Amino acid sequence: MTSHKMQNFGEYIKQLRTQKGFTLTQLAAKLGIDSANLSKIENDKRPFDEKKLPALCKIFSLNLEDMKKELLSEKIAKKVYDMGTDSEVFLLAEKKVEYMKQSKPRKNK
Repeated sequence: MTSHKMQNFGEYIKQLRTQKGFTLTQLAAKLGIDSANLSKIENDKRPFDEKKLPALCKIFSLNLEDMKKELLSEKIAKKVYDMGTDSEVFLLAEKKVEYMKQSKPRKNK
């Protein structure tokens, strides 16, 4: 998934599912979730559980790191949209990340 497609994460999952010919029930079972919840995810009524990302990536041969970025970018975009703020927040966040990198380096997981 590339961000330039401008579809939400759930729409992308639905696209992948239909391209592979999976029913909601089939994909939900593979992900270990209820088909009603998968339907809500596909219709942007429920967020996708990040813990299910490795399974999703394995099913559809997706890059896990790329998908983590996509999921996080959607969470951030929704928060910015819901708060009604402008895109200047992204510049501020970028500066804060740089400050965090300098002041307290992350430990490797």
